[in-house]
Amino acid sequence: MKKFVYASVLGVSTLALAGCGADETATAENANPITAEEVEAAQIAWGEGIVAIGQTFTEEGDFSARAAEHIAKHYAYGDGATVLFKPTLAAEDQFREDDAQALSYFVGTEGTEDGGFAIAPYTAVRWENNGTVIDEDGDMAVAMGNYYFTGTDGNETKVEYSFAYEKDDAGDLKIVLHHSSLPFSAN
Repeated sequence: MKKFVYASVLGVSTLALAGCGADETATAENANPITAEEVEAAQIAWGEGIVAIGQTFTEEGDFSARAAEHIAKHYAYGDGATVLFKPTLAAEDQFREDDAQALSYFVGTEGTEDGGFAIAPYTAVRWENNGTVIDEDGDMAVAMGNYYFTGTDGNETKVEYSFAYEKDDAGDLKIVLHHSSLPFSAN
């Protein structure tokens, strides 16, 4: 109940400030709640980034720099947030607690289990959300489902995922949880 009252008072304050000519930066943090459409757009952009990393690798460009840009754009590592990242193809070093560990997973590091997931390369990433939950304040969204990575041979690899997003100070969605795994096989 307190949250509801707080949101109502905050909403009235925001309207009062807007009516007084205050600029939009003075509004409450949740005045711009996360939407399902923003989550879908973030997913598409993430997938396009994975394809771009692989393409840069294939073209013998600076794929490590491209991957570092991708991580900085999509993950909240540099924003002081805790990022919980459990990649699909990780068994020995299961959790990637900083951007350097995430980069190792994406582009590979000799002497580790990291073979460079994002340099496979892939030609497309397709998402099928099972569902998206946005908290009542609109501050965090969690999406779960399957995503499909299309290889250069045209075959798709199905991977299960859960991603959670928060907005950064610029209003961009950043990943704070990324867990993915291959589907269970009884054989």
